[in-house]
Amino acid sequence: MSAIVKLEGLSHKYGSAWAIRDINLEINRPGVVGLLGANGAGKSTTMNILCGVLKQTEGRVYIQGIDTRKEPEQARKHIGFLPQHPPLYLDFTVDEYLTYTAQLRRIEKTEIKKAVSEAKERCGVAHFSNRLIRNLSGGYRQRVGIAQAIIHKPKLVVMDEPTNGLDPNQLIEARKLIREIGKDHTVLLSSHILSEIHLLCREVVMLEGGRIIFSDSMDAFNNYVRPHSLLLRLEKAPAPADLLKISGVTKVDFLNSKQVRVYFDGDEEIAERLAEASTYGGWQLREISLDKSLLDDIFKQLSNQIPA
Repeated sequence: MSAIVKLEGLSHKYGSAWAIRDINLEINRPGVVGLLGANGAGKSTTMNILCGVLKQTEGRVYIQGIDTRKEPEQARKHIGFLPQHPPLYLDFTVDEYLTYTAQLRRIEKTEIKKAVSEAKERCGVAHFSNRLIRNLSGGYRQRVGIAQAIIHKPKLVVMDEPTNGLDPNQLIEARKLIREIGKDHTVLLSSHILSEIHLLCREVVMLEGGRIIFSDSMDAFNNYVRPHSLLLRLEKAPAPADLLKISGVTKVDFLNSKQVRVYFDGDEEIAERLAEASTYGGWQLREISLDKSLLDDIFKQLSNQIPA
C-alpha cells in the first residue's frame, strides 16, 4: 500500500536563499501529525508545495503514490487544504460557499447536496446554513474553512496554523473538531505553538532553518518537554488552591498578578479543563501557551543532535 504522504529530498529556494532543504518524510496512517517550527522555519513553504500551490525547486512529493509534478490534478483529489487565512467568501451564505467548493472539487452534481450536509454536520455549522459568512464569529468561520477542506473526503487534510487568533473557548472547540477529523483522515497541522502540537498530535515533525531536526512520536518528543507546563494569562487570577484542584495540575507559580505558570502531568485534556474552570470561576482567561523559552531550549537541544 502506498504511503498517504511521501516527501523525498524536498527543497525550495527563493532567489538564492533556501527556504527548505532536503525534507524527507513519510506518513502512512490516519491521525494528527504536527509540523512544528518557529516563524520562518519553512512550515508554510512545505505545506504550499505539498498542496500544489508552489512548485518545488528540487525533490518529489507523492500523495497516495501519485507524483504531484506528473499528475497534479489526480494528487489534489486526495488533499484538503486549510490555509492560515481561510479562503472564505464573506458575502456567501454557508450553504452557497460549501456548494461552490464542492463544485470546485468536482463532486458529482447528484452528490453535492449530501456532501454539503455531511460537512456542515461534522463541523457543527448546520444551524448557520443560511447565514452570511461575514456574520459568523471567528470560531465558526474557521469551522466553515475546515468544512471546505474535508467536503470531498480527502485522505490528507493540511491545516496551516488552524487555531491562530481564536479565543480560549473557540480553541477548545477547534481542538475537538481537529481530533475528530484525525480519526479517519491524516491531518498535517502546522504551528509555532508547542502546546498546540502537544495537545493535538500523535507524531511531531520539527523544522528549524528549513531542515527537519526531529521526526518521531509524541512520546519520544515528550522526553524534551518535561516537566510539562503552560503559561496562563488571566484578568482575574484565582487562588493557587483553586488551580491545584483541577485534575492533572501538579504545581502553580504566579509570575505576576495576571500571569501564572501551571505544571501538569502530561494529560492531553488539561487546556480544556483550565478553560472550563476559568469560565465557571470568572477568571477571564485570555491566553494559554507554552513558555517560549522552553521551546527555544528544545530547538537548541535537537539542533545540536544533527550534523551541520
